[in-house]
Amino acid sequence: MEATELAKLGSSLPVPCVQELAKEPSTRVPHRYVRPDQDPSIISEMASPLPQVPVIDMSKLLAEQFMQAELEKLHLACKQWGFFQLINHGVNESLLESVKSGIQEFFSLPMEDKKQFWQQPEDVEGFGQAFVVSEEQKLDWSDMFYLITLPKHLRKPHLFPMLPQPFRDKLEVYSAELEDLANKILDLITKALGMDANDMKELFEQGTQMVRMNYYPPCKQPELVIGLNPHSDPIGLTILLQVNEMEGLQVRNDGMWIPVKPLNNAFVVNVGDILEIVTNGIYRSIEHRATVNQEKERLSIATFYSPKLDGEMGPAPSLIAPERPALFTRIGVADYFRGLFARKLEGKSYVDVMRIQNGEEGKGTQD
Repeated sequence: MEATELAKLGSSLPVPCVQELAKEPSTRVPHRYVRPDQDPSIISEMASPLPQVPVIDMSKLLAEQFMQAELEKLHLACKQWGFFQLINHGVNESLLESVKSGIQEFFSLPMEDKKQFWQQPEDVEGFGQAFVVSEEQKLDWSDMFYLITLPKHLRKPHLFPMLPQPFRDKLEVYSAELEDLANKILDLITKALGMDANDMKELFEQGTQMVRMNYYPPCKQPELVIGLNPHSDPIGLTILLQVNEMEGLQVRNDGMWIPVKPLNNAFVVNVGDILEIVTNGIYRSIEHRATVNQEKERLSIATFYSPKLDGEMGPAPSLIAPERPALFTRIGVADYFRGLFARKLEGKSYVDVMRIQNGEEGKGTQD
């Protein structure tokens, strides 16, 4: 398959720029953004404090005397939460700070400058929203800038190469650092699961990296909107960096929405649908959402890591046994993504299509 064909994973219908909408004096939220179907975004902590997403220390995972205990913590975090915060991850703090300031400046560009980066017809990369498949569909109160960063031959010439300097150079270094970190995390997950190392390596080596920068403007009526619809990430692994100090990410745990309080310069890491499939359901991708507030915008950058697009994926052979048969069907990675971008992003509906139920493929139901 040609590189240009591989990079055409789908499209999303054009939508207004929410950052510009939020500047308008009207207090009335446009009807396409009003979401009466959502759980309330304000979480009451009631009498007892809510549980918190586990914190994993990368330096302990790499130190012989602490590795086993920290691997067990990692294993439980992926099984029970599907999320963890990663500290002492080894990515230079000055690089993180320069990427953060570059993202803030990028979203602050005048609208005229942003237009050259806007989504083109039949494409999902660029400024806009993803997974918009109909004109009637409800929209998120957010803007994104989305692009494929690795492998380099899949980069769109009008996007990454045209980013303003020095932001482009910093993002290049960040992309390489995050690829290295993703591979380290996947290697540690392999150890935690007792998986055959080649099962993970063959699938993710020279994998696909996508970056999504998120801008959630303040909203005069935040209780009416949602920054990002509840969903599980359809990729392999997500590594999220909070750009400014505003909270908004919430994770579903035991039927409750748990706000994530990001630690300074830690990464929030989560299991995606592809990793749930590869681990044959041992690790689970968990629904999460982004909320907004009245006072201030929130920015973040999510780096997604997935298998190479010309590969095939399914449960790892070393995790299939007579007592634990394959729970998911096998599929070409590019076909998986094309199916993904043709749908709305909603809950875990897409990974459920991959489930094998009673010997039949693709008949799964919502968890």
